[in-house]
Amino acid sequence: MADVHIPDEAETRARWSGFAWSAANVAKVKEIIGRYPPGRQHSAVMPLLDLAQRQVGVETQTQGWLPIPVIEYVAAQIDMPKIRALEVASFYTMYNLAPVGRFHVQVCGTTPCMLRGSDDVFRACKDKGLSKGHTTADGLFTLTEVECMGTCTNAPMVQINDDNYEDLTYETTATILDALAKGENPKTGPQVDRLGAEPQGGPTTLKEMVSENHDYRGDWA
Repeated sequence: MADVHIPDEAETRARWSGFAWSAANVAKVKEIIGRYPPGRQHSAVMPLLDLAQRQVGVETQTQGWLPIPVIEYVAAQIDMPKIRALEVASFYTMYNLAPVGRFHVQVCGTTPCMLRGSDDVFRACKDKGLSKGHTTADGLFTLTEVECMGTCTNAPMVQINDDNYEDLTYETTATILDALAKGENPKTGPQVDRLGAEPQGGPTTLKEMVSENHDYRGDWA
């Protein structure tokens, strides 16, 4: 099991100093920068860093990360000082500054999730061979404990790459990890009988809105 840590800089530069946008991403970069008026190109740094991380992910068959030369490449695209781009990449947890596995398992351990069973989620991860701050030997999973990700109503929850899995138990967590390991696509979102953050079993008020954009004004007059 490998530690999640920033690799040796010489090795990183040897591998990634030649980074350039893929043919598919060249047009995306132009579109992203074009969203901002002249002189405001620095505003594009976050979507460009995200795009670069995803490209690295494609090249490495992982969830993606941002080697320093890649961050510098993005900074040069928008005439931003390298340190400013690094400040952004190191501030937001959506960016990985060290290699991760194919599936980055980010478990929320904040109070609502803890009270509703995040310990069971961590236990399921541990029983499947995952360990916080490490990548499994097969390169599939990296486990990270994170702070609130805004899904408190459906706690406990975990974000795996771009998807949220909510209302988890030990059993459903284990099932999701098994499915991902097999190359399957487990159901995302709530793992119980609810749509979004509505009550279990369906809405208890404004029920007409389930099937249509109902106008209640006549009912309330």
